[in-house]
Formats: sequence, C-alpha cells, structure tokens
Amino acid sequence: MDIATLIGIVMAFGLVMFAIGSGLPSFMDPPSMLIVIGGTIGVILVSYPLADVLKLIGVSLKTFMYKIGSPKETISELVELSQVVRKEGILALESKMDDISNPFMSKGLQMAIDGQEPSEIEDILYTEMDKLSLRHAKGAELMAQVGTMAPAMGMIGTLVGLVLMLQNMSDPASIGPSMSIALLTTFYGAIIANIFALPMSAKLKSRSKDEILLHEIILTGIQSLVAGENPRVMEQKLLGFLPPKERISSFD
Repeated sequence: MDIATLIGIVMAFGLVMFAIGSGLPSFMDPPSMLIVIGGTIGVILVSYPLADVLKLIGVSLKTFMYKIGSPKETISELVELSQVVRKEGILALESKMDDISNPFMSKGLQMAIDGQEPSEIEDILYTEMDKLSLRHAKGAELMAQVGTMAPAMGMIGTLVGLVLMLQNMSDPASIGPSMSIALLTTFYGAIIANIFALPMSAKLKSRSKDEILLHEIILTGIQSLVAGENPRVMEQKLLGFLPPKERISSFD
C-alpha cells in the first residue's frame, strides 16, 4: 500500500475540514453535490466508453494498492541469473522460474529457455511494454479528465445559483439557498479536482514511468542473458538505468 498517497489525501482533506470546523453542516448541500458529482459522471460517460468508466474505481485504487519491484533488487536478481547461465547454460534457468515473481521477467526468461530467437523475444516484450504504457496513459487521462470536468461543472452550478438568486431578489428567503448553490458547487468541484483527481492522475503517470523503467531493465538484462554476456558487463549496462548514487556493483 502506498502510504504517501493516503497521508497526502488525509492531510489535504483534513486541513480543509479543520478550517471548516463546526460550520460543516453549512457546507452540505445536496443540489450542489448532484450538479458536480452527477454532472462530472455524465460528462465522463460522454467522453469515454462505459467499459473504461467502470474501471475508474479500479484505477483510483491503483494509487493506493500498487507495488512494483525495486530496480536495484531486479538488477541483482538478473546478475545472479546471468552467473547461472554463464556456468550452466540457459536451460539451467528452468529450475529458477518458480522463484521469479515478476510476470514480465518470467515471460521473457521462459521464451529464452524455450529457444526463441532474440529478435522475437525483443519484439514480444517491446509490444507488451508499449501496450502497458498505453493502458496506464488511459487511466491517468481518465483521472485528469475528472479533474478538468469537476471544476467545470462547479462553474455551471455557480451560474445556476446566480441566475436563481437574481430571479428572486424580491424574496430574501430564497437568496441564501441560491447563493449556497452558487458557491458550494465551485467548492465541491475544486475539492474533487485538486485533492483527488489531479493528484491521482499525477501519481498514475509517475507509477507508469517507474514500471516502464523496470521493464526496460528486465528487457536489457534478458537480452544480455540470451547473448551470453559476462555478468560484469551486464551489470554495468543495467546500472546505467539508475542514478549515479545508486550504482553499487555486487562485484566490488
């Protein structure tokens, strides 16, 4: 679980609630909520296929419940496998397959064990990386669209409230509810966009980059394994993906 995401949302939302304090009931307005939440959902349904919209909850959960392997640990694992291949040959990896938890690495190594051509392995893994990137981009785009549409629906609600207020200026009792709609719809839209949707979209983009980087490391490692490169040479190639401060060789 990503603690940073949870802490960030709780902190941001909690500070808003702290500022509101005992005035919370004044910020609860069902018509305003319907305009913003319902309107945002409606616009998203117009913008995307229903199947993609239904995945929105799952996409949101990925910002909390998601874990990828450590690049350092992945490099160490690939170097160990390279040493096995150097000593015993590529078929010796068959006994190591049960210990490999990363599906992408497992798929690439299995193809290498099966004797597929290096070019075929590269093409298949590159295609998988490309499609993974597209799926991640769609999820981040969907959340960004929610972050764009929620404030827009809030502005529509503000205009509705102002029109209602101006139409009933002669009735002082109606001014308060109308102003409530006018202001709270903007408030709800800003909360949804700036505390939830847009930060989640940014986190999904960051996660996608991290996973693609990990897959690039794995692909380069498998290419080296298939080519029978020296483990030291392979390690130097893989360490190039890391920042200089993190490049620690296991052979030193």
